[in-house]
Amino acid sequence: MPDWLHVLMRSFLALSYLFVLAKLIGKRQIRQLTYIEYIVGITFGSIAAFIATDLEGHLLHGIIALSVFGLFPIASEWLSIKSKRLREFFEGKGTVLIKHGKVLEDNLKQERLTLDDLLEQLRSKSVFKVSDVEFAVMEPSGEISVLLKAEHQPLTAQKAKIPVSPVTEPQTVIIDGVIMDEPLATIGLSRAWLKAELNKLGVAQENVMLAQVDEKGQLYVDLYDDKIRVPSPQTDKLTFAELKKCQADLELYALSTDTSAAKKQYARMAKQLQDVIDQVKPLLTR
Repeated sequence: MPDWLHVLMRSFLALSYLFVLAKLIGKRQIRQLTYIEYIVGITFGSIAAFIATDLEGHLLHGIIALSVFGLFPIASEWLSIKSKRLREFFEGKGTVLIKHGKVLEDNLKQERLTLDDLLEQLRSKSVFKVSDVEFAVMEPSGEISVLLKAEHQPLTAQKAKIPVSPVTEPQTVIIDGVIMDEPLATIGLSRAWLKAELNKLGVAQENVMLAQVDEKGQLYVDLYDDKIRVPSPQTDKLTFAELKKCQADLELYALSTDTSAAKKQYARMAKQLQDVIDQVKPLLTR
C-alpha cells in the first residue's frame, strides 16, 4: 500500500474516532473547559497527529491512548455529579472578586488577575463603575458573573408592574426562498396563507431569504436585496388605534347627546371598552 494512502486511511480513522469521543464527552467540551478537559483538548491533537502520520507506530497504541484521554473526562464528570468535593477538585469553584462594591484584593491575587483584567471583564458586561457592582464572582470556567446593585439594575416590566403577554418562539417559514411546511403546520397555517401574505407585500417567494411568523400571526420578511424595504407589520397597532378611536367616539357621543338615558348608555359603553383596551394593551402595543 502506498504511504500516502496509508496516511489517508489512518487520518480518516483518527478523525472518526475523535468525533465519536467528542460526542461522548458532550457539548460542555465546546462550551466551557474544566482543567481536565483543557488538558484533554490539547492532547487529543497530538495523539491524532501521531496516529495519522507515524506509519511505524502501532495504530492500536494510538487508539488506546485516545480512549484513555477521551474516557477520563467522562469518568471525572460522573464522579463530579456524585460528589461535591470531587466536583470542586476536578472543576474548581467560584471566587468572589467584588462584594458590596469593594474589590477583594486577596481573591484577585489568588486568581492571578490584575485590576486591568477585572475592569476589562466588567466593561465587557457594560459595567464601568466598580461601585455599581453588588457582587462579582469568577466562575470555574474563567467567566466573571456580575450582579449590579438594585438601583443600577435595568428596569423590567415586572419591576414596573406592567402586565405583558407571554412570548412564544417565532416559526421560520421560508429559508433561501424555500417554504418550510413543518413550521407552517405547527402554527396552523398553510402555503396559501403564506403566498397571500407575500402578495400583499408585493414580494416574490424566490426573493425571500428569510421569513418568520410570530405568535400573533404576523409575517416578517428579509429579502436578498437589502435595498428593497419591506414594511413592518402594523396590524396590532392599527387595531389598538381603532379601539382607542371607538372609545373616544363613545365619550364624545355621551357629551354631545341631550338625552339622559343615551348619555348614560354611551358613558357605560365607553367605560366597558376602556376596560377591554386596558386588558389587550400589553398584547397590541408590545
